[in-house]
Amino acid sequence: MAGHIITIFGAKDGLGKSVMAANVAFAYANELKQKVLLLDFDQRACGDQTIITGIKSKKSLKELSRLNGAIDSRTLGSFVGQHKAGVSHVAMDSDPIQSSSVDVEGMGKVLKSSKSIFPVTVIDAGSELTDLAVKALEQATLILLVVTPDILAINQTKKLLTELMGLMIPKDVIQVVFNQVQKGHPVTTEIASKQLGKAIFSVVPKDDATCAASVTRKIPAVILSKGANYSAGVINLVKKIKAKNILQILEKLNRPTLSLQKKSKSKGKSSSGNSDKWNFLKQRILRGLVEEMDLQNKSLDEDENTLLILKDKTKKKIVELLGKEETGGVVSGRDQMNQIVKEVLDEALGLGPLEDLLADPSISEIMVVGPKKIYYEQNGKNKLSDVTFTSDKQVLRVIEKIVYPIGRRIDEKTPYVDARLLDGSRVHAVIPPCAIDGCTITIRKFPENRLTYKDFIKFGSLTEEMADFLRVAVESGKNIVVSGGTGSGKTSLINVLCSFIPANERIITCEDSAELDLPQEHVVRLETRPPNLEGDGEISIRLLVKQTLRMKPDRIIVGECRGGEALDMLQAMNTGHDGSMTSVHSNSPRDCMGRLETLIQYAGSGLAPKAIKEMIASAVDMVIQQTRLEDGSRKVMKITEVAGIQGGDVITLQDIFVFNQEGIDKNGRVTGKFQATGFIPKFVEELERKGYKIPRGIFQNKG
Repeated sequence: MAGHIITIFGAKDGLGKSVMAANVAFAYANELKQKVLLLDFDQRACGDQTIITGIKSKKSLKELSRLNGAIDSRTLGSFVGQHKAGVSHVAMDSDPIQSSSVDVEGMGKVLKSSKSIFPVTVIDAGSELTDLAVKALEQATLILLVVTPDILAINQTKKLLTELMGLMIPKDVIQVVFNQVQKGHPVTTEIASKQLGKAIFSVVPKDDATCAASVTRKIPAVILSKGANYSAGVINLVKKIKAKNILQILEKLNRPTLSLQKKSKSKGKSSSGNSDKWNFLKQRILRGLVEEMDLQNKSLDEDENTLLILKDKTKKKIVELLGKEETGGVVSGRDQMNQIVKEVLDEALGLGPLEDLLADPSISEIMVVGPKKIYYEQNGKNKLSDVTFTSDKQVLRVIEKIVYPIGRRIDEKTPYVDARLLDGSRVHAVIPPCAIDGCTITIRKFPENRLTYKDFIKFGSLTEEMADFLRVAVESGKNIVVSGGTGSGKTSLINVLCSFIPANERIITCEDSAELDLPQEHVVRLETRPPNLEGDGEISIRLLVKQTLRMKPDRIIVGECRGGEALDMLQAMNTGHDGSMTSVHSNSPRDCMGRLETLIQYAGSGLAPKAIKEMIASAVDMVIQQTRLEDGSRKVMKITEVAGIQGGDVITLQDIFVFNQEGIDKNGRVTGKFQATGFIPKFVEELERKGYKIPRGIFQNKG
């Protein structure tokens, strides 16, 4: 009859798993009246079993793992150390370097052979999921997870249980042993079981005196003091396993191969050459999730704690469904198993293939062009990603997950949408028939940490003198328009400028998709709304700007003027709401003036061109031109004062600071320097009369 392997594992150090492993081996030898093999796989502890048992093996585990040829009782006998109580032991090297050199596949061969030599092999697998520990888990008939009545230990064990289930280990193979239990302790067996979501299989009492004497004398407790509480607990554990024929029952269960494999470029899928089968398997698991769990639209609008619970529950269900599937060799290793669980989880609760890109802080923008092309911007350069969607339907599902929580919609009637993620990242999507090559998504990622003017200085986007000047201009209530092209960083710059607004002022923001993240407390954020299916209920930027005038604003911030709201914004700037800001799409301060004129005409006010120019010149104090250069860097190219009207029909502009590009270095980076033009803004004297101190030296052209 084939033997069995019992692997003893723990989520952290200090749970008593090594002492448990030694005593289980000796208890089994006594119960069966046969020899039992004890193997030390704990590469971190490096030979603790030799101290606990007092058995010195003839050769180390590393040497055994490199044994060539067949393994039988005779060859194995030249490696093991023997104890008169019937336990044979092979020790881990005490040298950490040697212990890390154990041949994992070689030990897999040893474990298979041990089943034909010993009725039971007990493995101390330590507390880390090393390759060697995974091999012990793979070969185990029974896995005993040791946990103590400690909240941290229980929490770590709960996470470990999820990881082991992710390896597709049948749940019945894993049993929990509650160690060091004492009467009156607040963490009871019932509490531990509830927290773990798994019944406690066996309880071993706390008995420090017996365990200390056992380790000191290098004699296992079940031999040294058979009647002690600890010894009785271990013996009862072994008798329970034996009486219920648990090993024989578990041996019949199908279990996966968990051997670690090196990841291929496509994370395991192309190694099998069956990407279609991989995708089909994912779709079957997803359909199973939909049938058994209500996951519709629960991924993006839940609070963090609820989402964590949902993820844990969903992951367990995915593993359960995979266990029922015939994978046909598509999933053959631990890496592939982890990968398919992750991909299904990402698609079920997240944004599928986009999750890894969203999690990468070095990526600033993600651009999806149909299901097979996902580009991303990194360090200012666009790159093609290795990941893809399985179909256009999957891309559409991701779009729907984004728009649903914020009350937006997208369909054939309205095949485009502006939306945002929960972290503030801006999303624009277009679907067929407008998008010819399939659904498209553009995500402008929101930075993890709010950018400050110091970050802009560090990035080389402006100088400290320019930042100081802008601070004074904002604090004193100058009306500013940020001008720039798509992706030039206008919103980020407005965020920085708004950080200069005094904390005691009331700020109201109006945006298509709420992106501004201001540090002040007194901020009212307003967002537009598209029309409903009947074409009613639209709330435009212009309507929001009108509403702000009734809300006692000190500052009005409009994310971007792209229509008739420009007229209302300028009127607000002219009627007591000094210090307001907006952004406009244009390529220079002069183009910005022309763009504002055009946008005001959109309002249908019927104003004469001269009146429009006078309104702009009166309302806007400064234009800041932000540009994305050829190397991907973003810089403040000009800070320009709007100085008035010249000749009755020309708005006068005067540059205060400019960036002069000098060339491109050998690394492809733009070179140049910021310079003051020597012009002193007209409003400086006005600010000085109000008590602001502005060093005139910052305006000097130093060449």
